[in-house]
Amino acid sequence: MKYLVILVAMFTTTACSMNDIVELDKPTKQNFDLTDMDSDGVITARERCAGTILGASIDNYGCGKVIDINHSEELNILFANNSDVIEPQYYDEVEKIAKLMKKYPNTNVVIEGHCSVRGSYELNLALSQKRAKAVTKLLETSFDIDANRMSAVGYSFDRPIDTSGTPEAEERNRRVIASVTGENTMSEMKWNIYTVDDLEE
Repeated sequence: MKYLVILVAMFTTTACSMNDIVELDKPTKQNFDLTDMDSDGVITARERCAGTILGASIDNYGCGKVIDINHSEELNILFANNSDVIEPQYYDEVEKIAKLMKKYPNTNVVIEGHCSVRGSYELNLALSQKRAKAVTKLLETSFDIDANRMSAVGYSFDRPIDTSGTPEAEERNRRVIASVTGENTMSEMKWNIYTVDDLEE
């Protein structure tokens, strides 16, 4: 038994010495850049949007989500008959659109002017255009919205929302609509233990 143990030990030692040992003279070449330059969790080899804000919510390629904005809102502005003057008590209505456009700087707005059926079509077409233009002018002068981001169009009485013919219907049809469109490219931040829910005022 003693000799058997010695023979097994010798065989094992000999077998180990027969194995080839490979030594690397230089480090293995890495074909892909595995660094994460902007610390967003996506390696450089996969990165398509470098410079991500730290903590932003991203896809598998390091890009933030882009959300289309398509917001249409009727502004509660009452115009006097045959007038395009916006009274100061309605400035808050215009300010709502200004705040939205400032929050999303890649948006534009189309202001639509609409009239009731009183008077000729041509007169109302010009009046509805003036009312829409009055809103864009107020956005520019009082709320610092770039004029290049706005356009005004008048529809005369082509698009009534109330065709009952009552005085109340005419008042409803004299309206202004703001259609804000564009993209929200602001970085949406990932939730973490320090996140505090936003509270609307």
